[in-house]
Amino acid sequence: MPPADQVLALVRPDILALTAYSSARKESKGGRVWLDANENPQTPSAAKPLLNRYPEPQPADLVAQLATLYDVAPAQVLVTRGSDEGIDLLLRTFCRAGQDAILITPPTYGMYVVAATIQGARTVTVPLIREQNFALDAAAVLQAVTPAVKLVFLCSPNNPTGGRLDRAAVLSLVRALVGRAVIVVDEAYVDFSGQPSLTAEIPANPNLVVLRTLSKAYGLAGARVGTTIADPAVITVLQKVIAPYPIPAPVQIAALAALTPAGLTAARNSVATISAERARLAVALPKLPAVKRVWPSDANYLLVEVTDAARAMTAGRAAGVIWRDRSKDVSNCIRITVGSAEENNATLEVLSSL
Repeated sequence: MPPADQVLALVRPDILALTAYSSARKESKGGRVWLDANENPQTPSAAKPLLNRYPEPQPADLVAQLATLYDVAPAQVLVTRGSDEGIDLLLRTFCRAGQDAILITPPTYGMYVVAATIQGARTVTVPLIREQNFALDAAAVLQAVTPAVKLVFLCSPNNPTGGRLDRAAVLSLVRALVGRAVIVVDEAYVDFSGQPSLTAEIPANPNLVVLRTLSKAYGLAGARVGTTIADPAVITVLQKVIAPYPIPAPVQIAALAALTPAGLTAARNSVATISAERARLAVALPKLPAVKRVWPSDANYLLVEVTDAARAMTAGRAAGVIWRDRSKDVSNCIRITVGSAEENNATLEVLSSL
């Protein structure tokens, strides 16, 4: 069986048989007089850009720019409303309600479980190894994958711990699970790691899917621009499931601006500044009496173990400094996003007062 067919065999049969909704913009290219989509011929509000026309479902220029950014073929790219939509699409495509399951490695990003629960899929958990800086237990993951598990979600760098998962261990799972499960590697924070993405491994491993986003390094969290990168056969199936017009015109404009030479330079400079501030915080925080441990991070945040997380969060709120309490995942730990130098000084000031 060809490699791509092995992945398609994991897709829900009803999705494979589905005739996807065909929007007006999918069916029509070119033209001068647009009378096919029941649009208003004017924009009464005088909004800029003109918003009376539906956008392209997958804007060709944006797809091309993202493919260049991630060094993949355009046929491997699906633009989504943030990575969260990519997660949801994968669940709806591969997991049958009441029958299939996903596997996660906690502590990790909470939307994997939320999307699975909404879809009616079970969640199998294989914890990361805390004593090894939250390393991936590849052997345990492989042992836990039953025929019901269709998707294995791995977050690298991991949220909330900040560490990267071992590349060789991840690829060992990808190869061991050919024909059994799809490995989804969420690389939302990989730009801050200084390490290469796994996208280059997709052509040889069609059961590997990588999630990327412009929310973090490119500062477009409010625009919601995610990219699902996969084998073209997987992208074709996901296009059956995605909403007809997922990329609003203003979002496309914002994303393209971020991907200009000037925008790319600004993103690189931003990553360098944040990485330097991360290093400064990683040195300063352990010197504070209230801080017990700072976990190594390849992301734009630090997981910090404090003596009393509830007290720290209360003190932060009182000073107008908001962190994320992750004690439910890792006892007495707060996740601190690396902000500007001034914002990071505020963090140090509050924690030093405890």
